[in-house]
Amino acid sequence: MLKLTPASQALKDGRRPIIGLAIAGGGPLGAIYELGALQAVDEAIDGIHMHDLDIYVGVSSGSFLTASLANQVTATQMSRIFINNPNAEFSFQPELFLRPALREYLGRISNIPSVVLEILSEAIRHPTRLGQLESIEDLARLIPTGLFDNHMIERFLAKVLSRDGRSNDFRQLKARLRIVAVELDTGQAVRFGEPGLDHIPISRAVQASAALPGLYPPVEIEGRLYVDGALRRTLHASVALKEGADLLIGINPLVPFDADGAHVNGAAQSRMVRGGLPTVMSQTFRALIQSRMQVGMAKYEKDFPSSGMMLIEPNRNDEQMFFTNVFSYASRADLVEHAYAATRADLLARADELEPFLAAYGLGLNRRLLTQPRKFSDALAAEPPYLAPVGNRLARNLDRLERLLRD
Repeated sequence: MLKLTPASQALKDGRRPIIGLAIAGGGPLGAIYELGALQAVDEAIDGIHMHDLDIYVGVSSGSFLTASLANQVTATQMSRIFINNPNAEFSFQPELFLRPALREYLGRISNIPSVVLEILSEAIRHPTRLGQLESIEDLARLIPTGLFDNHMIERFLAKVLSRDGRSNDFRQLKARLRIVAVELDTGQAVRFGEPGLDHIPISRAVQASAALPGLYPPVEIEGRLYVDGALRRTLHASVALKEGADLLIGINPLVPFDADGAHVNGAAQSRMVRGGLPTVMSQTFRALIQSRMQVGMAKYEKDFPSSGMMLIEPNRNDEQMFFTNVFSYASRADLVEHAYAATRADLLARADELEPFLAAYGLGLNRRLLTQPRKFSDALAAEPPYLAPVGNRLARNLDRLERLLRD
């Protein structure tokens, strides 16, 4: 599902446009979809590469991808990691991010004596309150703030960014990178990478941005606690627009599933009920995300009339996107292929609108490639794997030279 919002004003003085990319969250499922979509867009739009833009904004799992792209790690290189391709730089297992938060559990267990003592003291002084909500509130202090350990997210990304030619330091990047989290004590969005917050390691900022309450504990940075950036906004596209993006490409993987639109409403509704509370909560969360996204896009169109926006989302009747099990290797490989094919189909279907939209920024649409039969595995085969730092630096420099010659 592709949404185009053309700018109301043309670029002035023929200058090179500033192009930004904003990627929303969505957990492992969303990240796999986003990789397929990124690869499709990268190939289809002539004149830019997704790993060589001007501004990147990432939220939650999307922050992992933007942190890598800002380091000029390609969508293909990341995909090899996520689907455990033989040519991947690193081995990735989603289960690593679902390890119990033992330190959190131990900390709560250590509070048991004091909580029990307080409840007993209260019962002795005020026996009539024992069965009231006050005692339940005391017991709530023993519930962990997160089920899983999110330190593995930080360690894994730090390892990816430790390779020669990459950096875990916002200040060392060629592009502007903004990672959005929410400060727990104030409920306000915080943009790591902006001046004053650019000394925080990128991997640590991503850990904070992906700290979904309930799943992961809040992340402490310099005495303050941070949680998932999606709690404030879905895409945080305004961050890039305020920094001067003339064209913003947004990717949001979470849309509510429309069983009626899928023409399989009986079977889909049955699967949704069989999935129990997690599936029902997923549909509810997706509906909230979609509602906020629609409100936000309408506001961006009004507040930033001189900027064009291109939003990529799954189709609402996409059953595979909703019900895929990303913890299966086969499912991950199938989903990235599916996202790649679906995005290519959307781009081709809207080609007549896309061409003038992109032409305003000196870009083109590769119809020839979109009309050719092509799989995501073909893209993996076409791009050489990470062989050596020298080879990667050469590839990046050739990308820069191509862009300079084009300009």
